Amino acid sequence: MSVLAVARISTGDTAWMLAATALVLLMTPALGLFYAGLVRSKNTLNTFMMSIAALAVATIAWAVIGYSLAFDGHAGFVGGLGNALLSGVTFAPREGTQIPQLVFFVFQAAFCIVTTALVSGAVVERMRFGPFLVFSALWSILVYAVMAHWAFGGGWLQAHGTLDFAGGVPVEMGSGFSALAAALVVGARKDYGRQALLPHNAVYVLLGAGLLWFGWFGFNGGSGFSAGRNSVLAFTNTLLAPACTLFVWFLLDLRRERRITAIGAATAIIVGCVGITPAGGYISPAWAMALGALAALPSYGIIVYRPRTRVDETLDVLAAHGMAGFFGILFLGFFAQVSWNGVSDGAAYGNLHQLAWQAIAAGAAPVYAFGATFVLLSVMARFTALRATPHEEALGMDVVQHGEEAYATGEGAILVSTEAGIDAPVPAVPS
Repeated sequence: MSVLAVARISTGDTAWMLAATALVLLMTPALGLFYAGLVRSKNTLNTFMMSIAALAVATIAWAVIGYSLAFDGHAGFVGGLGNALLSGVTFAPREGTQIPQLVFFVFQAAFCIVTTALVSGAVVERMRFGPFLVFSALWSILVYAVMAHWAFGGGWLQAHGTLDFAGGVPVEMGSGFSALAAALVVGARKDYGRQALLPHNAVYVLLGAGLLWFGWFGFNGGSGFSAGRNSVLAFTNTLLAPACTLFVWFLLDLRRERRITAIGAATAIIVGCVGITPAGGYISPAWAMALGALAALPSYGIIVYRPRTRVDETLDVLAAHGMAGFFGILFLGFFAQVSWNGVSDGAAYGNLHQLAWQAIAAGAAPVYAFGATFVLLSVMARFTALRATPHEEALGMDVVQHGEEAYATGEGAILVSTEAGIDAPVPAVPS
């Protein structure tokens, strides 16, 4: 039995999946860099650390129970506990693939990690680091693992033929609508609506976005679990869709602001990558280009409108991930082509059943992500303070939460030390 199992392993597929996994893991520090550039300088390290924390917290939660809840069994709502603590996860091939179960586990872990980190974008600059760690662990189990089971772990959406190539349901809509709930529960920053809260480093943002796009070739390209047809198609579409989103975003910026902004360009890259995530291996390259171009419109509209509200969803995770993922799932319901994906046509090719189930997914995912996250954080708020005090927020989360500064002026550390009654040495100022 073991000899037969080993013989079914494809070394080529395995090599590609190991590389794809490394690309997806790179996306978490890339996200940290992207997010860090978007906040004020006094919150740079804390924002980056929220992404880095997911590498520890989400990984452990995924290995202990999250992976099992997502991929053990074919129950409708959530999986079982047969793979808890990686029980039965071996070198044998994963069902339906020619790669080892261990490689499949690590690839899926990388998805859970970066999705957990994404939600932090809603609460940066005011949520305390300790509660965020607890939230990350619980969210990865109670929200992400459940939605992953629905979409591609044998759950009810997959059982009814819903198409989701690389995570439009659990990753994109899961993070985006959870971010909205988190922003509402934690509340707005103290200066929100009263002064401009501007990104402090556009170069970080552009570099982070570029690295995220690079990592997305593994994210989408690896979701075919082989070096074959679906992965090649997804890889190609991951180039085409974001390029079209970026171009349309340029036009939208020119029309609205008469100039093309760096922050807008970086955001457009993310929106395009998100939009093609559920559809990457299921639509033709021509439709991928159309998806990328059209996905810019709803996301851009929400980003422009959101600052007029009292909802301080700080880094627009809802617009960039939730809405773009929603759009990608629905687009797939119209334009999936069996001639390209070998699975199903969409409504434009005569299959209204596909559109119906894509629409059901697009409705159920936001409701569960928002509701579960809202309840989780509301319960946590009864036991601990989720956010820093207004005074701590004014000092900056870097010094208050970590005792460090991204840019070592020493001013924040001196303020904190003085208030604590500690004589802090004045740092030397270079000539």
